[in-house]
Amino acid sequence: MTVYFIGAGPGAADLVTVRGQRLLERCQTCLYAGSIMPDELLVLCPPDAKIIDTGPLTLDQIIAELALAHKAGHDVARLHSGDPSLYSALAEQCRRLDALGIDYEIVPGVPAFAAAAAALKRELTVPGVAQTVTLTRVSTLSTAMPPGEDLHTLAQSGGTLVLHLAAAQIDAIVEQLLASGYRPETPTAVVAFASWPRQAVLKGTLADIATQMRDADITKTAVIIVGDVLAAEGFTDSYLYSAARRAQGPH
Repeated sequence: MTVYFIGAGPGAADLVTVRGQRLLERCQTCLYAGSIMPDELLVLCPPDAKIIDTGPLTLDQIIAELALAHKAGHDVARLHSGDPSLYSALAEQCRRLDALGIDYEIVPGVPAFAAAAAALKRELTVPGVAQTVTLTRVSTLSTAMPPGEDLHTLAQSGGTLVLHLAAAQIDAIVEQLLASGYRPETPTAVVAFASWPRQAVLKGTLADIATQMRDADITKTAVIIVGDVLAAEGFTDSYLYSAARRAQGPH
């Protein structure tokens, strides 16, 4: 028996990986993350599968369900939105499964920031503009940021900044970034419910993005992207496909 932590992708059901879909179609038990999971994925489960919404469950209750499936010899599809490596509460579940001696595997998924970039039709790393992407969030009452991971410190790289789970704090974010040296005209975008039918895309600057978000009533399930790559023009083409590289022949 194995627990498969499957990245379900950012929302659109057809963004799950082929491996994830095949596992979902054969696992006898499926645990999924509540309202942020598309119904089109859940219908892929076997007709007789036990399907459990983990939204109202505690960690102990989730682990109890996994242990029950283990005892019955059932493989488990544990669906997480996006990719399990980012903000998925994966580590605490794996720690419990290690203690219980229950085997598990992790199946990557399309992360929300990648779907957001796709919606914006933008590359987050552009030659001569930015080659660093910082994925982060901000402190909340439930989860504090470790020392050295405050926005003022992270903003010093000058690369592309991607904020998850932070839409409700946009005013404080803008204030901190402006105090950290960002220009008011710095290109900024917000993608809410990336890849869902209700996807919403806002494009603006640090100076006006908070107002746009309030007007659109975007307070959750959004990715905020800040950086000059969002409006990059006239940049140097990458060396990868350049004529100069081709002239050197195969390496």
